Amino acid sequence: MKLFCKRHYSYSRFPLKLNENHQTQSRVSEILNLCKSGHLLEAINLLNLTDPKQIYTKPVIYASLLQTCVKANSFNHGLQVQSHVIKSGIEADRFVGNSLLSLYFKLCSDFTQSEKVFNNLCVKDVISWTSMVSGYVRAGKPKKSLEIYCKMMDVGIDSNAFTLSAVIKACSDLGDLRLGMCFHAVVFERGYDKNHVISSALIDMYGKNAGSDDARRVFDEMLEPDFVCWTTVISAFTRNDRVKQGKEVHAKVVTAGICGNVIVESSLLDMYGKCGLTNYSRQVFDRMPKKNSVSWCALLGAYCRNGDLESVIGLFREMEKTDDLYSFGTVLRACAGLAVVRQGKEVHCQYLKKRGGSDVVVESALVDLYAKCGLIDYADRVFKEVPVRNLITWNSMVCGYAQNGKVEEALRMFKEMIKEGIKPDYISFIGILFGCSHTGLVDEGRKYFKLMNEEYKINPGVEHYNCMVDLLGRAGLLEEAEDLILKSVFENDLSVWETLLGACTAQSDLVMATHVAKKMIELKPDYHLSYILLGNVYRAAGKWDDATELRSLMKERGVKKMPGKSWIEINRSQVFNPINLANASLQQKECF
Repeated sequence: MKLFCKRHYSYSRFPLKLNENHQTQSRVSEILNLCKSGHLLEAINLLNLTDPKQIYTKPVIYASLLQTCVKANSFNHGLQVQSHVIKSGIEADRFVGNSLLSLYFKLCSDFTQSEKVFNNLCVKDVISWTSMVSGYVRAGKPKKSLEIYCKMMDVGIDSNAFTLSAVIKACSDLGDLRLGMCFHAVVFERGYDKNHVISSALIDMYGKNAGSDDARRVFDEMLEPDFVCWTTVISAFTRNDRVKQGKEVHAKVVTAGICGNVIVESSLLDMYGKCGLTNYSRQVFDRMPKKNSVSWCALLGAYCRNGDLESVIGLFREMEKTDDLYSFGTVLRACAGLAVVRQGKEVHCQYLKKRGGSDVVVESALVDLYAKCGLIDYADRVFKEVPVRNLITWNSMVCGYAQNGKVEEALRMFKEMIKEGIKPDYISFIGILFGCSHTGLVDEGRKYFKLMNEEYKINPGVEHYNCMVDLLGRAGLLEEAEDLILKSVFENDLSVWETLLGACTAQSDLVMATHVAKKMIELKPDYHLSYILLGNVYRAAGKWDDATELRSLMKERGVKKMPGKSWIEINRSQVFNPINLANASLQQKECF
């Protein structure tokens, strides 16, 4: 009764005219048509010219305008429409309220505001609750999403297919396969097992949580899977490196007669690329009758992921004109990997010409490019202009400063990142430890090595151990470095012993160097560098007979010295330059 009174009051603020004039009807139709066509500004301008008294009984106008604001990704215009809603007194309308809630959840970064809109709704139906559930999933808060779902159940609102697909996605993000299987049972109980949206969510959940066999079963039980389901199951096999199953699905794509679908074939292309089969990716791409920006970007990503960086740059030049920002990010990563700053600057210019706004992925790649090419001032300039910085952006600057010998700035940037509420990750600590090792900050290095595990629960990887061994070795703490290796899970990893051997040689500790080199040969008898380094140790100690005997042992075991390879840039072209790896062996670990 209270609700009825409120609605009645809000609608009775203006006298009801039973005979609307033709002009008003025309104005309403025009606004709706503009919304349908996506012409948001024109629709709002027309709304501003319309007397609210003439359209107060038309909540569909305001709901359509709000939905158009969401599609246009314009929160500010949505706020303008909201002010019209309040003035017209129809905020109690369920349709308008749900559209307003969708606006806040999809475009407002302050979730407290979204919660206020939800709490102020006069009628909270399944659409309202589902907006809350799915909104928290999109915001990366799956646990909160499940809490909202439980409250929804408590107040007696039955979930629909969209609610279930959202909570299944929440289970996927949490890695809670058991709970996800419970929701799978609910899907069967409610008769939603034929719903493609839910099926895609289930396939995605199983695929992300090492359940690719279950993902395949869900897919195989579908009578007529749509393109979304096809791409989801292909992605599931990609994540689990199931090339054989992926090829089987590829065969089904062909037999089903949908091999000409650009979305499905782009997913296949991406699958082969992520599984390291770039030749297959190229074959799929070349046979595609129609290619779009997604197809081109998928092939770029395949080459980049598998280290064929020259092909990335070449393919980017061949691409049809595209505004897809992913392509810029990929080719910039390739330029950074090859340290070809000139091509990177060309891509930067193209990005500045084509962009409609700021893109954090591309700009993070730009920071990384300039940092890796030694242009740390350029990197810093781009970094300062990025309006929204993510972890990759911060890591690029931390590692960039460390690589370029500006360790104090790297440490300052690391602390500033934490102060901004960005949680450091595996890469962040590689940058910090690398910087500490190259400036001899032993105590700082020890502190951060301990911090990453104890405070941030990040298990140190082989890169972190290499940095610490290098740090301790440079400081002459060879026994501590060896003890660190022996107590780690990387006791049998060749690279950490190689780092220690370089430190032993630099410290002229020939006894320790001999011991470490023999350990390396024991771990991998066919690794040529171990013999070369041990031979250098013997010659430095004047043990020429031992050096000759070692060379004979190499010949006996069939171990050959391999030349190193490098690329240099001359007049904008790549030139292959072989170098003697033995002469550069001790400098190898200088590279980050």
